[in-house]
Formats: sequence, structure tokens, C-alpha cells
Amino acid sequence: MTSATGIRHPGEPALTALGLPAPDPEPADSSPHTFPDGGRWRTEVPSCEGPEALAAVLEEAARLDVPLHRVSQGSGVWMLTDAEITEMAGACAEQGIELCLFTGPRGTWDTGAATRTDSGGAGLRARGHSALAGCVEDAVRAAELGVRCLLVADEGVLWTLHRARAAGLLPADTTLKVSALIGPVNPASYAVYERLGADSLNVPSDLTLDHLTEIRRVSAAPMDLYIEAPDDLGGYVRMYELAELIRRGAPLYLKFGLAKAPGLYPSGRHLREVVLETARERVRRGRLALDLLARHGAGGGMSPLGSRLPGTLRRFPPAGHDAPEGI
Repeated sequence: MTSATGIRHPGEPALTALGLPAPDPEPADSSPHTFPDGGRWRTEVPSCEGPEALAAVLEEAARLDVPLHRVSQGSGVWMLTDAEITEMAGACAEQGIELCLFTGPRGTWDTGAATRTDSGGAGLRARGHSALAGCVEDAVRAAELGVRCLLVADEGVLWTLHRARAAGLLPADTTLKVSALIGPVNPASYAVYERLGADSLNVPSDLTLDHLTEIRRVSAAPMDLYIEAPDDLGGYVRMYELAELIRRGAPLYLKFGLAKAPGLYPSGRHLREVVLETARERVRRGRLALDLLARHGAGGGMSPLGSRLPGTLRRFPPAGHDAPEGI
């Protein structure tokens, strides 16, 4: 048995035979938005920490037939050499995959003592002009080496990089991605990040389906969601909600994270084996997710491979249009 949307609920038709059918979805809860190519979802493998890890991901994706739209890295631009960045950018460009590198430094690696307290202080944000400058340095360097997607964990860094993009200091087709570590949790904050320049936004993986619907009533900006979240982001596994997450949250990047895995950031040779093995397992998790979607009749609606741009989004006016001086 399938629902009115043509998608089979998990456990159907066995539960229906037992008198426990799932309720049909409310049509009004469906997101009306898509990516500009008409797709409703794309794929992402996160924590791809260098050329060797990228090669492992690409090899495993080919072996398991896992389509990839984006790979992202978490240690930061500053943890990679020019040659490594160039190699990663070239390998991704060859296969039409978007490469996203994290800008740093970030607060949890800074000298600020407040991040070590129970409150967490300012968290991942960039403390002071020097940290902001480091993030901008990373962004400009990465762009010069061919990277066209930057991951940010600070509202000020986001707005600054958006302004740099508008001013031609970064390529016009650069996309800015908000980190899961500061992801918005309500529709108003989601809309603010979009207006600050975000082209895709990680949201915490514990948001409910209703929360996604609320966000989609105010914003069409692409959403990134860990289908399986790392332990430091909760360790949530939401495989059986995949079809409904897409219905409510589109346009949506399905992120194939990995629970019960060691932390990798900042990465290096001392973590080589775990970086490579977890990279391969993230791709395998992606295959499991795609198989589940297919079994439930929900495998359609994927963006064409090679798609990366978010479409037209709403922004705050840049400096010089009633913005405070310097902002």
C-alpha cells in the first residue's frame, strides 16, 4: 500500500494489514520549492579531509554507484597546501562535483577561555578582527585555487564574504554554506542567514518535520541535513524519515554523516587510517539511504549531476544602501 503521494511508508503494507496504517501526509506540508534545475534533493559526503580521502570517496562512490553533488571538508583551508587544494579542486571539477572547504580559524580552536566553559562561550564564531581576517584570507586563497564553495561558522564572516562576492573580490559563482555547528533552528533565523548571503544552510539534525515545514513557509534557500549525524552533533540517524524529510525540506542536500566515529578535526597524517575508512563508510551510508528511497518509491526528484547553484535568493541590501557604516 502507498500513500496519496505514491510513496510507501516504512512498514507498509504489514502495518495496514494489522489495522495500524500510517496517516496520509497533509498536502499543505509539502515544500513548494525546488533547486533551479527542478530537483528536490542532492547528495553530499562531508568530512572529506584531503586529496587522499577525496580519492577514496570517489573510488567508493563509483564502486557503489552513489551519485555525488558535493563533498565538503571540515578541518579548514589553512590545513591544506596549495597543491592539495588544487588537486582536490581538479578532481571534483573533472566529475562535476562541488568542493566545499571550511574557512577558519574558529572559536573552539582559539585562545578564548569561554569556549572551554559549560556555556561554550561564543562557540565556533570568529573572535576579533584577526579571526575574521583569517577567514577572509582562507576564502580568497581557496577561490584563487579554483574552489567555489566555502563553509562558514560565523554570521559576520558570512556577511563579509557575501559582500566580497558582490564586490568582485570573490568569483560571482562562489557559494556560501552555513555550518551545522551554528545552524539556524527557527524560520526567522533561517531567513536572516539567507539574507546575509547563505546559499545553503545546515540545520541541526534534531529539527522535527514540522520545523522544516515552518522554515519552508519563509525561505526557499537550500537546506543541508545530516541523515546520520556525527556524535558531536547528536548522533541522530533518520534513515526511515528520508522521503518525508525531502517532501518537507526540499530543496535539500542529503548529508551522509557517520555516528560512532572518532573526531577528525583538525585532520592530518596522524589520523590517516580513520580518515580514509570513515570516508569510505560515509559513501556506503549514502548507498543505504538511496536504496531505502528506491524501496519506498521515493527515489525520483534528484537534481541532475553537476548541478550546484542555488537559484535566486533574498539578500539584505549591501553597504551603501541604508546599511550602517562599514557593515
